[in-house]
Amino acid sequence: MSESPKTLHIVQLYPRDMNIYGDWGNTLTLLRRAEWHGYTVRVTDYNPGDTFPDDVDLVIGGGGQDSGQSKIHDDLMQLGDRLKNLADDDVPMLMICGMYQLFGHFFKTKDGDTMNGIGLFDIETHGSDQRLIGNIVTQSDTFGTIVGYENHSGLTYLGKHVQPLATIQRGAGNNGQDNTEGAVYRNVIGTYLHGSLLPKNPALADWLIEQSAMRRYGDFTPTVIDDRFAEHARAVAIKRPR
Repeated sequence: MSESPKTLHIVQLYPRDMNIYGDWGNTLTLLRRAEWHGYTVRVTDYNPGDTFPDDVDLVIGGGGQDSGQSKIHDDLMQLGDRLKNLADDDVPMLMICGMYQLFGHFFKTKDGDTMNGIGLFDIETHGSDQRLIGNIVTQSDTFGTIVGYENHSGLTYLGKHVQPLATIQRGAGNNGQDNTEGAVYRNVIGTYLHGSLLPKNPALADWLIEQSAMRRYGDFTPTVIDDRFAEHARAVAIKRPR
């Protein structure tokens, strides 16, 4: 009898309210690539009021407008300790834009109102009148060139206990001042890059899958995937003006 496929469980945070600029495409990319690597994948959508599952291999969250952040904020605060415990247990996560901000200490609007975050990332975000928008190209020691699209007015500043995801080659990134983009804590990645991000950055997608598999099963044997279309999309994105 053949061995049954290994299963990975992806939890998608707040897809009803935090899912703009194609962020659901990140979940779809993880689903398909994990299947190509030989895994059976289960995806659970988690929205406010739902029961958060006990068995979690990967958590993903998208961007949203201020109204979306307000809708999910109270629920996220209640879930915060659970998410931080998962992060400290090396569960990989990817948080985009609005969810990235709320994984930090706080988001302070330009009018002075403060929305607390869960403090998983040692970051703080301040609203501004400046809109950081356009195609962005970054360089990461782990993932090489990362390409995407940013559109945010929040300026995020990193603290001492977090590392940037990448440095800027073209674009603004976290704040348009310190040449950083995104943040990394253990296996948790936060970033402003939409696009959606993962279809054009398969190395990052496969890293998330690998961390999930290694934590759950203690091994990961990748399948060679034909990424010619992803490479073409990356080449086009890199050439696009900002």
